[in-house]
Amino acid sequence: MRGYIALRPSLLSGEVRCERLVGDALDAARRNRDLNAFLEVYEDAVERAARVDAKIAEGTAGPLAGMIVALKDNLLMRGRKCTCASRILEGFESLYDATAVARLLAADAIVIGRTNMDEFAMGSSGEHSAFGPVLNPRDRRRVPGGSSSGAAAAVAAGIVHAALGSDTGGSVRQPAAFTGIVGVKPGYGRISRYGLVAFASSLDQIGTLTTTVADAALLLDVISGPDPFDATTDPEPATRVTDDLERPLGAVRVGLPREFIEERLDESVHEALERAKDALRTIGTSIQVVSLPHLRYTIPVYTVVAMAEASSNLARYDGVRYGLRRTAATHTELYERTRNEGFGPEVKRRILVGTYVLSAGYVDAYYRKAQQVRALIAREFTDAFRTVDILLGPTTPSPAFFRGERLHDPLTMYLSDVFTASANLAGVPAMHLPVMDDLEGLPIGVQLFAPMRGEGLMFRVASALERTLRQSGR
Repeated sequence: MRGYIALRPSLLSGEVRCERLVGDALDAARRNRDLNAFLEVYEDAVERAARVDAKIAEGTAGPLAGMIVALKDNLLMRGRKCTCASRILEGFESLYDATAVARLLAADAIVIGRTNMDEFAMGSSGEHSAFGPVLNPRDRRRVPGGSSSGAAAAVAAGIVHAALGSDTGGSVRQPAAFTGIVGVKPGYGRISRYGLVAFASSLDQIGTLTTTVADAALLLDVISGPDPFDATTDPEPATRVTDDLERPLGAVRVGLPREFIEERLDESVHEALERAKDALRTIGTSIQVVSLPHLRYTIPVYTVVAMAEASSNLARYDGVRYGLRRTAATHTELYERTRNEGFGPEVKRRILVGTYVLSAGYVDAYYRKAQQVRALIAREFTDAFRTVDILLGPTTPSPAFFRGERLHDPLTMYLSDVFTASANLAGVPAMHLPVMDDLEGLPIGVQLFAPMRGEGLMFRVASALERTLRQSGR
């Protein structure tokens, strides 16, 4: 499917109709059923498309009129199922729209389905869903990344123009890297989390998956901004990143964290990083090595904080209020049976670890210490942005790995987030941009980081980098 902005003039002129686009998207979803990207496809999206066509004809259509979108299965849409790819939410139907979803719909985007994911967003490969693994459309033998696996696969396969996912430690950027698309995690508080099922509340952020930087900018502008239903949103109106895309870059200073390049990188990832550096120099930026010493503690800190918050957030799934409920003689037995049968092994693992690090006698040694180091990581990002404007680094240590390769090795699986989780700990914006394909045809890219409220500059650099790479024949 073509990028949305490239298609928009044909939509607004009536040359292309939304009904046809939606029909094509539903057909593509059926043809690619083997990817297991969708848990549910909304056949009635055709009816919404007809209404959007009428609004286009009247000249009253919104800024996303005709954009075909998929939603990760942890975002609420009124009257639709939401399971977080878990048995424990069996039969649950959303009573309201997530704020981001409501803004999409108000802008006349057309949602065609909910996508598969790692259960409760806990995973880096798309293999931890209760409904089976998602396949990578670039190579079906390999994982598409996670946890926004189905969302990324749907965009990469050309089924939809865009998808919304969630990013707790890299769950938008890492699957974007493995499938060769653009993945954006905005700064914490730019997009309301109201209606996003919580995994780790201080780390979670709704993000976008698209094929182009321009599409990502347009989508981000629509769903950003303060929300009275979410006290953690930035109270200041969000600046429009689309206004920044074509502005001259000026003398942008790019920093390359020494701790990233000291990590063991696949040869193709190193090559992509070098190509990105060359392209950035071509567009007039300067590049210097900077140091953020506490980045080396990203994975242990992220693991402790995320699992502690998951333990707390997932306590609500008890079989009493909604979702799966197993009959039992006592309340305790009801809780035990429901949670044991409803949660998958990865979710259980994280609940157990999170409960342990919050328990009496251990909370100071683990959770409190992790939060102290997290503060140091955030401070180092702030200090780095006093000397540079943007940070550059790899997104993943390697290209997409084979299905089953790391499924029974949790520690190795967690290391997939070694370059992405720091942005969540610090709350800063970050985005993945494709750079090249390796010798096996697997996509490789890089990651840009910006200071808080720095999405505009981040997108401007990304747009210039995208153009330069395209001109050089990426």
